[in-house]
Amino acid sequence: MTSVTQVLPQSIRSYIESLPSAIFNQIEEIRIRQDRPLEVITSQESGFVHQTKKQLTKEIEGAYCPTQLDCEKMLNLISRHSLYAMEEELRRGYITLQGGHRVGLAGKVIVANGKVKALRDITSFNVRFARAILGVGKKLLPFLIHGNKVENLLIVSPPQCGKTTLIRDLARLASTGTVNTPAFKVGIIDERSEIAGCLHGVPQHDIGPRTDVLDACPKAEGMMMMIRSMSPEILIVDEIGREEDSRAIFEAIFAGVHIFTTAHGYSLDDLCQRPTLSKLMKEKVFTRIFLLSRRTGPGTVEAIYDQSFRRLDVPVASDR
Repeated sequence: MTSVTQVLPQSIRSYIESLPSAIFNQIEEIRIRQDRPLEVITSQESGFVHQTKKQLTKEIEGAYCPTQLDCEKMLNLISRHSLYAMEEELRRGYITLQGGHRVGLAGKVIVANGKVKALRDITSFNVRFARAILGVGKKLLPFLIHGNKVENLLIVSPPQCGKTTLIRDLARLASTGTVNTPAFKVGIIDERSEIAGCLHGVPQHDIGPRTDVLDACPKAEGMMMMIRSMSPEILIVDEIGREEDSRAIFEAIFAGVHIFTTAHGYSLDDLCQRPTLSKLMKEKVFTRIFLLSRRTGPGTVEAIYDQSFRRLDVPVASDR
């Protein structure tokens, strides 16, 4: 957690580090909003950081409220006092830290010609802790790889249910190979720098020895670039949802490349009703569909389906 706490102003860092270890070690997000209560979200609860009780509370009264100076100091720490050098990251709305952790940003958006040009007056920060869990996909691998045959995978869940953690580990396993499965060339299109968590182009997570990454690259364009330049056998992309993403997936499939991807949703019905995904579902592109939840913790596997939406046996309720 050192790389995360180092970007927190001392005033905020002291409150976070004073929390009981049972809370501190389970932190998933730290939400910093100017003049509003400092919020911490763990795998078990969420609450505001109390100024004197050194614990989380549901009450706003008594919670520490980050100041304008806190926000200014944090932005300087994140950018290492060089906002100009971070202009592209600021435009995207997030900055990746060493270790694959990420800080989301919100503030005043500067628009030029209908496109986001810059982000100014930043008053909200979402510090997201990256925790790679090696082996989380091992029990699911037999559903995806049978000898040299690879299924096309779609992982579906609401936010913060372990989609990215699972697809990251599946990339590692496919790239490394196991006793029962061969190793494959894997290409990751990491538009939001979450799967590999690259810092200066170097993955901060273990994604396997045969994996190449296009970091901060739009998914649709990146899939075609990766196919042309690196000849992957498996392409991995996170959170598809735009029309161009669907077109690129069709092109990749027709080029003989296998796809592992994710999408937001609560059920198969949700996906089938979304215009950008309904065609993929109708054409039965995905031969395996994993449905995740947080019912017994992040990464709970609720169901596994084939391309005809036939339910397959789930190995365990949760792979965490």
